[in-house]
Amino acid sequence: MVSKLESQRFDGWTTRWIRNWLDGHTQRVTVNGSLSKWKPVTSGIPQGSVLGLVLFNIFVGDMDSGIERTLSKFADDTKLCDAVNTLEGRDAIQRDLDRLERWAYAKLMKFNQAKCKVLHLGHAQKANHILGCVKRSVASRPREVTLHLYSALVRYYLEYRIQLWSPQHRKDMDLLERVQWRATKMIRGLEHLSYKDRLRELGLFSLEKRRLWGDLIAAFQYLKRAYGEMGRDSLSGSGVIG
Repeated sequence: MVSKLESQRFDGWTTRWIRNWLDGHTQRVTVNGSLSKWKPVTSGIPQGSVLGLVLFNIFVGDMDSGIERTLSKFADDTKLCDAVNTLEGRDAIQRDLDRLERWAYAKLMKFNQAKCKVLHLGHAQKANHILGCVKRSVASRPREVTLHLYSALVRYYLEYRIQLWSPQHRKDMDLLERVQWRATKMIRGLEHLSYKDRLRELGLFSLEKRRLWGDLIAAFQYLKRAYGEMGRDSLSGSGVIG
């Protein structure tokens, strides 16, 4: 901590004062009324003090050095976030996570794995929110009404421009499929059927099959020159294919 203060060009008087404040602390543990022996505190900052929060913020001030994405810090809470639509974006997020891990190792610190969470904000969340509104608004949830509302209001968010952001990893595919799983399970009379049986009963395809179907249609239209001059130029350019 003192080395960090010196690197931040704190004056000698302030650095010595803080060093004296940190030196000489002892601690012990109490369990069911039994006390351990006093032990010297050789690292860290005393908790519960105003100065402790200030020193901690100074100590972690360079955490975002080299980070490509947005890093938000508040006290000992840290959030790494970005809008990710491609595999390259995911790789960039992973590189930042690796940098944070190396930073913690160099600072002799550890992230609390039990408190580290991943939060996805995307199409599935929006679709789930609307699906929840449908569930609360339609009490009886008959087949015709529920299926129409799902197709018109919910599935749109799961398939809008899907050819551009189609999920590549199984966990992401399952995340989208889960929305339709919930929607079909809401329908009265189908609650106890398996997902495949519900799809068969309703005459629906899984979202994964719908994406494959959409990809084939898009590829066919592209090859048939349905996308205009730009598509023709990209296919006829020398060295593009083969």
